[in-house]
Amino acid sequence: MSGYNGRKPIEPHVLLAEVVGTKQVSGHMMRVTFGGEGLERLTAVGYDQWFRLFLQREGSDAMRLPTRTSGLGWYAQYLTTPKARRPWVRSYTIRAARPDLREIDVDFVLHGAHGHEGAGEPGPASTFAATARSGDTVGILDQGVGFNPRHAHDWTLLVADESGLPAVAGICEALPDAARGIAVVEVPSAADRQDFRTPAGIEVRWVERDQVDPAAVPGAAALDAVRGLTHLDGNVYSFSVGESSLATGVRRHLVGERGVPKTHADFAGYWKHGRVAAS
Repeated sequence: MSGYNGRKPIEPHVLLAEVVGTKQVSGHMMRVTFGGEGLERLTAVGYDQWFRLFLQREGSDAMRLPTRTSGLGWYAQYLTTPKARRPWVRSYTIRAARPDLREIDVDFVLHGAHGHEGAGEPGPASTFAATARSGDTVGILDQGVGFNPRHAHDWTLLVADESGLPAVAGICEALPDAARGIAVVEVPSAADRQDFRTPAGIEVRWVERDQVDPAAVPGAAALDAVRGLTHLDGNVYSFSVGESSLATGVRRHLVGERGVPKTHADFAGYWKHGRVAAS
């Protein structure tokens, strides 16, 4: 995950959680519900709260989680573990949290054989989500929130591809009722749209990739849509998330062509097209 780091987590710990249920939200999205006593130590704060997800590597005999959580401590410990025993590590957003039940929902984009053609080969996380069963265990390390306006603004611009949809949904559900703005969300098809609470002043504009160019890099159509936007009156705070070219492209457009201050245009690149995460 690259870009602005946002608000730090509250007392992060490497937690052990387990799958308690799954639900296929659309042909390209699987929702996995995690639970367990370990989640008592997770402080849910809403918005686009994200975390490191540790998945057991094929062939390893047990989940070997790091124990140090301050600074880069956990990562240094992770690197000292022989590669064959290291868990896979990926970054995901909490789609919904139910602290009273010690549960969180996490939406996974399905790729390749688990999702749709043209989405690339399924990686460890996509494979996990497509095959998850109750009782499967994972590790979770809270990383905080990316959405963090630091200056007065009149309206909000949110931009994402399908990998950033959970973040946009979480932010919209956490915004105050008086908030106004625009959310541009690109999804593979109309069937991948989701319903979520939005303030009355926030307009969600869906961009369906299969109606523009099914073979295009995810996020390209959303970036084009942002370039064609008529901005609302007043100062904007923008937050763009998803494929790296989308996230950085929105900021570059706003700063270079719209005159938006850099500090009013945050972004987080979740992944980069054509590059497979190795760890």
